Amino acid sequence: MSMSENEGHAEYTETEPSALAQKRRLRDRSKEVLSKQAVKIAKRAEEHESFINKVTHLLGVLGFGWFCFLLGARPQDIPLVYCLFYFVFVPLRWIYYRFKKWHYYLLDFCYYANTIFLVYLIFYPTNEKLFLVCFSFAEGPLAWALIVWRCSLVFSSVDKIVSVLIHLLPGLVFFTIRWWNPATLEAMRPEGTAERVLYFLIVNVLRRQRFLRDPEVMTSYSRDWHHTLQ
Repeated sequence: MSMSENEGHAEYTETEPSALAQKRRLRDRSKEVLSKQAVKIAKRAEEHESFINKVTHLLGVLGFGWFCFLLGARPQDIPLVYCLFYFVFVPLRWIYYRFKKWHYYLLDFCYYANTIFLVYLIFYPTNEKLFLVCFSFAEGPLAWALIVWRCSLVFSSVDKIVSVLIHLLPGLVFFTIRWWNPATLEAMRPEGTAERVLYFLIVNVLRRQRFLRDPEVMTSYSRDWHHTLQ
């Protein structure tokens, strides 16, 4: 190897560690800045804790009433409310917990599960297998955690409200999808054409006279039969 090649190789080996060190310093600096900002925000919140609790109580009560109305009037919008809740309050919880040095609580199963729920709702809303996984998580471990961890809905505490909703909202979301949003289930598992043709032949051809004699016999076409007989 010539002298110029040796010099070039030495120069490369010297610059490579320095570049890695610079990236590492930049990453550490970014983490430090984010941590300082999180602490600053949390300290300001603590300084106005009394006022924040009053506002939180008012908004919590109003929000609870609004959510109950929405659950009855437009259950199909509950997943959208859940996504909005996740994107707003989970980052705020990280900031608060980072200040309190509780941020390792965010490695708990419920946060992993909520992330999976979010991925399902946004990217794979018609994936049947993922829906079954999410449904079992939401209606199983997360729902039971409300009792096991004694989560209480205290309207004057943002932290307690978020703790309740983290475990409660997913169950409501997947309950509404399962029972109040049949379009989603049809998109997951559309009925087979052969099955529908066979059902039509049995009900509308082979057993037609039977249903005409006794209109009280119910079928999938009962509403149509009712209109026909009228």
